[in-house]
Amino acid sequence: MTQTDEDLIEQSKAGNYVAFEQLIYRYDQNVLTIAARFTRSSEDAKDIYQETFIRVFKGLPKFQQKSEFSTWLFRIATNVCLTHKLKKKKEMVVSWEDENGSETAVQPSGEGEADSLVYGNEISDRIESALQALSPRQKLVFTLRHYQDYKLKDIAVMMNCAEGTVKKYLFEATQKMRIQLQDLNG
Repeated sequence: MTQTDEDLIEQSKAGNYVAFEQLIYRYDQNVLTIAARFTRSSEDAKDIYQETFIRVFKGLPKFQQKSEFSTWLFRIATNVCLTHKLKKKKEMVVSWEDENGSETAVQPSGEGEADSLVYGNEISDRIESALQALSPRQKLVFTLRHYQDYKLKDIAVMMNCAEGTVKKYLFEATQKMRIQLQDLNG
């Protein structure tokens, strides 16, 4: 018989680490997917994943089950994503000042690839570039809505803001994406 989240939460609060592992296992792929979509870096996504579950472990005794566990968990994950983004910006400034050098990226030659594959990769790169140009909150809302298929009201709960604010972020993100990708249409 499968235990409910509530059962696993109560057991976890009582010190049952196996129950906590089962709780993590239910949601770990969702958290990792949110983090990966937000950062586009597997290393950063793993850091966010780990930080999220550390915060969940530390905060679980205070969790009062006034909302679904998944909502609470995803709120923590979104906060960690936003915090991570701010830390990365600060690190980029520090590393740029420390190194005083320029970085170059090596692109694969692409020889032997079909034209459609190359074109598809170019479109994916353009979409990714447009996504990265969004503000952290716009990017998070856009990712949760269009890549994770969350409802606006659920995103609002995760981000601890009004549904209207989520709609505003989504609208602004969509408009920016359209402008940046307008030459791809037709």
